[in-house]
Amino acid sequence: MQQLPTIATLELFPILHEKLITLLRSLSAEDWHRPTVCKDWSVKDIASHLLDGNLRRITLYRDQYQSPEKPDIRSYRDLVDYLNQLNNSWVRATRRFSPRIITDLLEQTGEEVNELFNALPPNEPAIFSVAWAGQDTSPNWFHIAREYTENWHHQQQIRLAVDQPDGIMTAELYYPLLDTFMRALPHTYREIPAEDGTLLQVSVTGEGGGNWYLYRQQQAWQLLYNPPFQHPSDQVTIDGKIAWRLFTKGISREAALPYVSIDGNRPLGEHVLSMLSVMA
Repeated sequence: MQQLPTIATLELFPILHEKLITLLRSLSAEDWHRPTVCKDWSVKDIASHLLDGNLRRITLYRDQYQSPEKPDIRSYRDLVDYLNQLNNSWVRATRRFSPRIITDLLEQTGEEVNELFNALPPNEPAIFSVAWAGQDTSPNWFHIAREYTENWHHQQQIRLAVDQPDGIMTAELYYPLLDTFMRALPHTYREIPAEDGTLLQVSVTGEGGGNWYLYRQQQAWQLLYNPPFQHPSDQVTIDGKIAWRLFTKGISREAALPYVSIDGNRPLGEHVLSMLSVMA
């Protein structure tokens, strides 16, 4: 099995953070209340959710404090439901905050979170695993990459809502998000049978896109960057403009299909469309 490379995102957080603050400070009063692809959440709600994430990270890593609340979590679904409840309760409570307060707090806390992430030993176990990739334990570098994807895709949801979609759709910032998301492929396909030697190529077009390979060997799927042969038996190509939305539940499978082409075994290829690289 090939050893997958680490995904370096630490140096990208300050860039993403600066772009977020610049974007938020440019918004009109009307922009803050525009609807987004997040059901029932406005632009302001997503910005508030990003602030919540920053405050939780500072609480955890700087202050080493965890809530005394002990939820009864016995399954992945229980975990998702609990996180949704946490997120929605915060958003509802902070709807009374002004956009300026949210932006000012985001600017301050974002810089501190960047410093805290840089202090984490990259290969030591993270306090939280990346559950959507099927991991019970994850190294810090992967947990940080997951946090990067959270910041990226929520900022892009805001950009989509205010008609400024191009600011972070660059090779430098978009490819690491996709590369992190694709680590969910083997877990997504874990119950899908295929003959050993099946090679599925997943391609994302446009700036920041790339190719990833899912290989069937010894009755298990593994993600590859360098396939054992050059001609995949099956291939899925996804328009880069909607790939991030597809994997974050920001577009339905049916709405995404016109932007996807599948060559080879269609049921096998279509299963890519069910992949989620967020807790949902």
